[in-house]
Amino acid sequence: MKVELIKPTIALQKEYLSFYDEWKTSGEPFIPWVIGKDPTDFNGMVNELHRAEQGIGLPEGWVPDSTYWLVNEEQRLLGVVNIRHELTEHLRNAGGHIGYGIRPSERKKGYATKLLQLALEKTKEIGITSVLVVCDEGNIGSEKTILNNGGFRDNDFIEEDGNVVRRFWIHSP
Repeated sequence: MKVELIKPTIALQKEYLSFYDEWKTSGEPFIPWVIGKDPTDFNGMVNELHRAEQGIGLPEGWVPDSTYWLVNEEQRLLGVVNIRHELTEHLRNAGGHIGYGIRPSERKKGYATKLLQLALEKTKEIGITSVLVVCDEGNIGSEKTILNNGGFRDNDFIEEDGNVVRRFWIHSP
């Protein structure tokens, strides 16, 4: 499996729009949240993602975050990961440091496990050595992905609507 994480780039606009349209057509929620950004002004969206990494133009109470695209050798966009550089109370409970998603047509091929592995390398570069990763109870695929990357279960968090968020810590060596 030859894949890599790259920063969002306008050079892959056509590929990203294909990824976005496939996700939108699936009717599933956009995960991570950044893929729900309207790509109509594609250059603006990419620039906004780069500024967020520097903490520029963030809404009040938001933390800097880095977005990467998982691509294969043909530059097919397989997934997206968003890494939060710090944890707010909300992120500590229900968001974690890392949010990730794999294109619906590319699931169950091991890409999520690889994406999280590569994302953990990025968190280490940022200086985050204890990484919180969460998933909803019942999301067996995501839970397996987290466990496959060394996740240790912490206490669950129950959201106001009753949704149970499973919380896992992964410690860098």
